[in-house]
Amino acid sequence: MTETLIRRVEVDPPSRNTPPRPKRRGEPGRSWRLYLPLGLYLLFTLVPFYWMLVFAFRPTGSTALVPWPITFEHFDTVWNGLGFGVFFANSLVVAVGTLGVVSVLALMGGYALARFRFRGQRVFLLALLCTQFVPGAMMLIPLFVIFKNAGLLNSLTGLIIADTAFQLPLALILMSGFVRNIPVELEEAAMVDGCSRPRAFFAITLPLLRPALVAVGSFAFIGAWNNFLFALMFASRQDKFTLPVGLSYALGEFNTDFGALAAGGVVAAVPVVLVFAVVQRFLVQGLSAGAVKG
Repeated sequence: MTETLIRRVEVDPPSRNTPPRPKRRGEPGRSWRLYLPLGLYLLFTLVPFYWMLVFAFRPTGSTALVPWPITFEHFDTVWNGLGFGVFFANSLVVAVGTLGVVSVLALMGGYALARFRFRGQRVFLLALLCTQFVPGAMMLIPLFVIFKNAGLLNSLTGLIIADTAFQLPLALILMSGFVRNIPVELEEAAMVDGCSRPRAFFAITLPLLRPALVAVGSFAFIGAWNNFLFALMFASRQDKFTLPVGLSYALGEFNTDFGALAAGGVVAAVPVVLVFAVVQRFLVQGLSAGAVKG
């Protein structure tokens, strides 16, 4: 009887209720469904950058799809002829200044919002959030009047203040979320051991906030570097122009030098690419930490 049961099990087909074998991660069917949309999206994203590089490096009058022979005449035109060296230095001063001011103020304000309770705190946080729905164009007239009365027009200091006012609310919201993710018990343990609150902050909390500072500082730098509206309205002298305003002057009234315009775009994009290449690891870590609570 035992032999009969064994033969029946061997002969009978498997049950229809048996779950199908799960596909392995490396199977071709799953790979092309994943990588084909990603490849198409990558192609759609990189084609404009490729065309910018083609126009920037191929000779004037050429229609080749590949920039060969490579020429740097367009870069010489924008750097020496259009004064992009001055524009680049102005953009760097404004972006680095905005980064420093926003990082310091966001660090102090975010710590206060996360660690202390005060009357009107929820209203203040709601006001910060509502500022993200206000377009920058609505701030032009009030800021222009303030800067005119303060003598800050045609100055890089005025551009730093304007960019800081525009970037700071989001930085405060992000930094407060980062600080809340750090257990307050770490600071309390340090204060029990004899540390004051400032010393506990600098010794315990600040090192843990390094990814948060990188994330907030990166957003402030990129926002100030790419800001066109404030630089156009608050600086009318050519020696105070930034790169976005300088790029707009590469557009002629009757014709446009696309090679020079593309070369200026490459010059403007290089610092942004380098910043993200350097801080990529800290940026992902900081954003993932701030997305847990806040």
